[in-house]
Amino acid sequence: MKVQFTETILRDANQSLIATRMPFEDFEPILSELDKAGYYSLECWGGATFDSCLRYLNEDPWERLRKIRKACPNTKLQMLLRGQNLLGYKHYPDDIVRAFIRKSVENGIDIIRIFDALNDLRNIEVAVDETLKCGAHPSGTICYTLSPIHNLESYVALAKEMEKMGVLSICIKDMAGIMSPQEAYDLVKAIKAEVKLPVVVHTHSTTGLGTMTLLKAVEAGADVIDTAISCFSGGTSQPPTETLEYTLTQMGYDCGLDTKLLKKINDFFKPVRAAALDSKLLNPVVLATDTDALSYQVPGGMLSNLVAQLTAAGKLEKLEEVLLEVPRVRKDMGYPPLVTPLSQMVGVQATSNVLNGERYKNISKEILNYIHGDYGKAPGEIDKELSEKVLQGKEPVTCRFADTLEPGFEKAKEEIGKLAKSEEDVLSYALFPTQAEAFFEKREEKAKNTFKYTIREV
Repeated sequence: MKVQFTETILRDANQSLIATRMPFEDFEPILSELDKAGYYSLECWGGATFDSCLRYLNEDPWERLRKIRKACPNTKLQMLLRGQNLLGYKHYPDDIVRAFIRKSVENGIDIIRIFDALNDLRNIEVAVDETLKCGAHPSGTICYTLSPIHNLESYVALAKEMEKMGVLSICIKDMAGIMSPQEAYDLVKAIKAEVKLPVVVHTHSTTGLGTMTLLKAVEAGADVIDTAISCFSGGTSQPPTETLEYTLTQMGYDCGLDTKLLKKINDFFKPVRAAALDSKLLNPVVLATDTDALSYQVPGGMLSNLVAQLTAAGKLEKLEEVLLEVPRVRKDMGYPPLVTPLSQMVGVQATSNVLNGERYKNISKEILNYIHGDYGKAPGEIDKELSEKVLQGKEPVTCRFADTLEPGFEKAKEEIGKLAKSEEDVLSYALFPTQAEAFFEKREEKAKNTFKYTIREV
């Protein structure tokens, strides 16, 4: 019996615990060991990494990917992609989606885990198609959540539709760590009985269920599990790599991991964690087990961001009220799974409701767009009163929203002009215009200063 591991330290573990603030230099020296440890894949890109590189770390996300690829020639590199949202927070035109995927693969990505926040499969079709055309591995992803309208049958139906679409594996993505061991066992069994593709299981340790959930998923036939090296595991991150490897090996599974290298990798990241704790970048709140998440279903990255936002506003004492408001907003929205960008949208609205002391006194632009249909079809019925308040008699969008968008690549290229030095730069600008332009301007200034310094030296 064999089970493989995807290591999340370079993406989701760092995103969930320290809001994706780990610069490349912090992990560069350990990349060669990560490459040799025997992982199925290294999740190292996508999610919030792209935004954080530009916004906070002053790094070119494409250059980061190329450096990781060069240092890890033997292990598959994996990214998380939000379907038609790519790595942003709105839908992009098909030409942008195709160009972004093409460049991601050219720069080193092997596996693209593709999801839609609403499980609206219309929003992943183009991404899956282009990934296949580029010779990479599209992993069709089910966003797992609990609600009156989500059940075993609906998830199996999604898996079967994705198999028809051409994905090469099925990932069950449990963003908030709310999938119980029994639910994981039943769901993996049900999908394996209907779909002839490898099944990957992703969860978080937020509620304390994670390690047990992955264990039962493997017993049900899961082929790959997501884990984080132990010093960056637990809390809102993934279950620990070494613990699962130790347990599953004793049970007779072939995990294919080099335990000596796992120790070396963990020892390397311990000082990184210590520095994050000292700087308060890593808040101990996100390391704790919080069973209340079984009610409010807040995923790890969302919780760490809520903590950071409320701390910055001097309102951390309001965290409990915000977390209680989240499921109420989610119900009003038709029970969307709480995954990016919906998790941020619902979280921001819940925070606004609490801090304003009145529900929907202010409605964010993103929530307005969601109710209009710009993100796809809501899983359930949107609150009638709220919908009427937003739409004001207008009809919502019912088609695939991307079909209403004009091509965007050439327009973005023209707007950014000479600041863009490559197609990758144009794509960075298309996704994050303000952050990318600021980054390019800093890059230009640095290049000019370097040139002046060189001239003086000569």
